[in-house]
Amino acid sequence: MKKLLLAFGAIMISSMSFAQIEGKWKTIDDETQKPKSIIEIFKKSDGKYYGKISQLLAKPEHETCVNCKDDRKNKPLIGLEIIRDLKKDGDEFTGGTITDPKNGKVYKCTIKRNGDDLNVRGYIGFSLIGRSQTWHKVN
Repeated sequence: MKKLLLAFGAIMISSMSFAQIEGKWKTIDDETQKPKSIIEIFKKSDGKYYGKISQLLAKPEHETCVNCKDDRKNKPLIGLEIIRDLKKDGDEFTGGTITDPKNGKVYKCTIKRNGDDLNVRGYIGFSLIGRSQTWHKVN
């Protein structure tokens, strides 16, 4: 009975951490298929999830977000908050936005964890109109 309870407890803990997105994630460039950056996702005191660029793995055209239209305009890419206001909804994180620092556009965002990968979807209007990326866990 003790072993059964221990096994059940281990499964519960692993399933709770499985749905978490906090940590560092490696992005892949859509065009070159090479690593582009490391994004650190964290939870703020408001209970929402945010993500910032913590490292650049490829040399960007600009060192700042020259095309951003909001408070991120001309801010350095390192430390730039590109994910804002995500809320956990079951096994997905939704309701927030993601910014593409290359063009400055802000998209609605949904993230779902799949093992050591994140399926990140940015879209305008409906989720069908957008693009997805897979980000990989950094250990």
